[in-house]
Amino acid sequence: MDHAQHSSTHGSLNRVALSATIHCLTGCSIGEVLGMVIGTALGMGTGSTIALAVVLAFIFGYLLTMMPLLRAGIGYRSALGLAFAADTASITIMEIVDNTVMLAIPGAMDAGLTDFRFWGSLALSLVIAGVAAFPVVRWLIARGRGHAVVHKYHDHDSGSHSAHH
Repeated sequence: MDHAQHSSTHGSLNRVALSATIHCLTGCSIGEVLGMVIGTALGMGTGSTIALAVVLAFIFGYLLTMMPLLRAGIGYRSALGLAFAADTASITIMEIVDNTVMLAIPGAMDAGLTDFRFWGSLALSLVIAGVAAFPVVRWLIARGRGHAVVHKYHDHDSGSHSAHH
């Protein structure tokens, strides 16, 4: 019985961590892709393009976490604080891994917007970033930190945030 209970808790933790990782990766990806597209379209250098992509990844990552909190009636300052607590570690890991992979793939940063190398490299780098962040997200949630601090406000599996309206 103890082992079954432990396995059930493990499975639930993995589901919550996967949901949180995908949620964070979504915001991260929107900002990252937007930054890479804008930087590439404007002919910005590699460093400037990466800087723009990182800034936008943090902005969109935090915004995606804040939106359900704000809808649940949490004040802007509190929502921003919860978003920082929930997502800073995972966005940081995703951005380090994502941009390192982009830099490691020959020609990825120099490829144009119509070049498969650009989009393929970006997609691959984001998947690897999500895989890299998952264990940290899981570890934080297991300790009541990271995405666990906002989970009670927007539980994707039960749809409970609709009850907060």
